[in-house]
Amino acid sequence: MLQGDNSNHSTSNGIIEDMLAKNEEWVNKMNTYYPGFFEKSNCGQQPKVLFITCSDSRVCPTDIIGKGPGDLFVTRNIANVVVHTDLSLLSVLQYSVEVLKVEHVIVCGHYNCGGVKAVVEKQSFGLIDSWLMHINDVTEIHKEYLASLNENERFDAIVELNCLNSVKNLSKTSIIRNAWKNNQNLKIHSWIYSLKTGRISDLNVVVNNENDADSIFKKYKLNL
Repeated sequence: MLQGDNSNHSTSNGIIEDMLAKNEEWVNKMNTYYPGFFEKSNCGQQPKVLFITCSDSRVCPTDIIGKGPGDLFVTRNIANVVVHTDLSLLSVLQYSVEVLKVEHVIVCGHYNCGGVKAVVEKQSFGLIDSWLMHINDVTEIHKEYLASLNENERFDAIVELNCLNSVKNLSKTSIIRNAWKNNQNLKIHSWIYSLKTGRISDLNVVVNNENDADSIFKKYKLNL
């Protein structure tokens, strides 16, 4: 019988076993402090917020805003990009708006984003390069403004511009616009999370109708 190096396999199993053990601890804690939690959770969900954020492992939506299971409907991708060709995101958006009737959609980017960094430093990672072209398009639109900033300011500004661009794209979807036409209470927000401090910055974007969207972008004096 072949004898291979099982060190990596053992390490991998250790990680999995630890996660399962932590799950058991969590279940026991929830049953102790929140009796009936799982029975209630099993009956359905009624989140008021759709949270669109980056896939980065350091960004934990419920943790960073002090919420728990059932409070947020979440979708994630590399660099929290919202584009009209992403059927997965659009499906999440439609379900959350039309079925769950969420009242808030939050696009939450984060500083020191790896996806944005790849664009800034012109790094290539293969397939993901095509996805990051959406961010590259944003930098091209605002290249004169970005050229006026120093390196650190430019990095942070692209994170913010990418987030604002996602808000713009959300506001143009038929899903969002139909909700507004039907007088559904629905607002779009733009936040940035800091990995360095743990704090969230509100970009003061609150969009709840088509006219609101146009005026918000003019306020930022950006060609969005």
